[in-house]
Amino acid sequence: MLVPSIFSDNFIDDFFDDFSRPANPMHGLHTPAAIMKTDVRETEKGYELDIDLPGYKKEDIQAELKDGNLTISATMKQDNDEKDKEGNYIRRERFYGNCSRTFYVGEDIEQGDISAKFEDGILRVSVPKKDPKPQVEEKKLIAIN
Repeated sequence: MLVPSIFSDNFIDDFFDDFSRPANPMHGLHTPAAIMKTDVRETEKGYELDIDLPGYKKEDIQAELKDGNLTISATMKQDNDEKDKEGNYIRRERFYGNCSRTFYVGEDIEQGDISAKFEDGILRVSVPKKDPKPQVEEKKLIAIN
């Protein structure tokens, strides 16, 4: 009896390995929590985020800052076509998916303050620390007639 691998992406081998095990609908799927593992480091100047995005390309990743929230999203499109000598499909699988994570960075952070670099499947994002702007207390006088 073959021992099935829980880390395999090969549907055909997994399907025929063992019919006695219970079906797992999430087997082989990549969930955002599994894909976008994030390490956050605090430095004197700010925060460093290292986000794991293995298998993604730089063009597939977007970062957006809106209302103090930094959203990192990634989209993957993968086609695995295998044909025999006559051109008939032996296996044809497709995967389309996207994942995203949102981090609150503060209302005072602007788009130009944040820098990001994607290298070797890791997105490195630097967010500076900013002291919140003190809000000037506005006196609201009521007119007396």
